[in-house]
Amino acid sequence: MDPEWVRSVCLRMPGRIREEFPFGEEVLVFKVEGKIFLLLRLDTVPLTMNIKCDPERALELRERHPAVRPGYHMNKRHWNTVVLDGSLRGEELGRMIGHSYDCVVRTLPAATRARLGKRRKP
Repeated sequence: MDPEWVRSVCLRMPGRIREEFPFGEEVLVFKVEGKIFLLLRLDTVPLTMNIKCDPERALELRERHPAVRPGYHMNKRHWNTVVLDGSLRGEELGRMIGHSYDCVVRTLPAATRARLGKRRKP
């Protein structure tokens, strides 16, 4: 997976999706309604991304996939780092990104959630 693939998945999510570089030009951050749901490290080979995750699911994914690790520089209970080394298929990565987006949207005010509507599953 390359940065453009990750970017295209993120930008297809409903709502006001923003791309920013708040931590320098090596970390591309995606936000929904001002809240971070994905950080993409552009300076790593292979690329890595940090995504939000329900705590139980985070542990399950780490056990099942060697490319999924506790979130680097993040709350390890709620964030995973995923190494984009080709070991995970695009469908699985898309589901992980969608889950991260959903985790963040659940924390938004009810009116904002209603305006966003339902996300189409990949």
